[in-house]
Amino acid sequence: MIRTAVESDIPYIMDIYNDAVLNTTATFDINPRQISFFEDMFRQHTGKYLLAVFEDKGEILGYVSLSRYSWRDAYDCTVELSVYVKNGYRNMHIGTKLMDYALDTAKNNPNILTVVSLITSENETSIYLHIKAGFTYSGTIKNAGIKFDRKLSVDIYVMNF
Repeated sequence: MIRTAVESDIPYIMDIYNDAVLNTTATFDINPRQISFFEDMFRQHTGKYLLAVFEDKGEILGYVSLSRYSWRDAYDCTVELSVYVKNGYRNMHIGTKLMDYALDTAKNNPNILTVVSLITSENETSIYLHIKAGFTYSGTIKNAGIKFDRKLSVDIYVMNF
């Protein structure tokens, strides 16, 4: 079941994200985030933006967010999509379900015209998921960050409504 996140979900969201920080290049964060980061994320996603979780038998297995793309007001019609699935539950279509939920939410919001995803170029699973959902490749930022002592590039995928 997918539902809007509540404050008591924060530790589970934090665990999923921090596992990705420590073990994958899905995010460029190098150090695990503290609870305050996720509390701020929760507060920012109430209202215009989205923070939702995939829950099965009382366990949070993934989350999706639509967040502010840029702090410049002219970009208020654009949101950034992020999807994270708990280790051990990937490749079970949870990410697809979370993405579909977020995109349906965005399509039904007249204030959102564009959804952007910034994906590490080597993250083939996420790239495939975005292409399957109808995103368009819009370019690459070469050597956008360094993680695990490697230079990593970021691909930009966009969906317009």
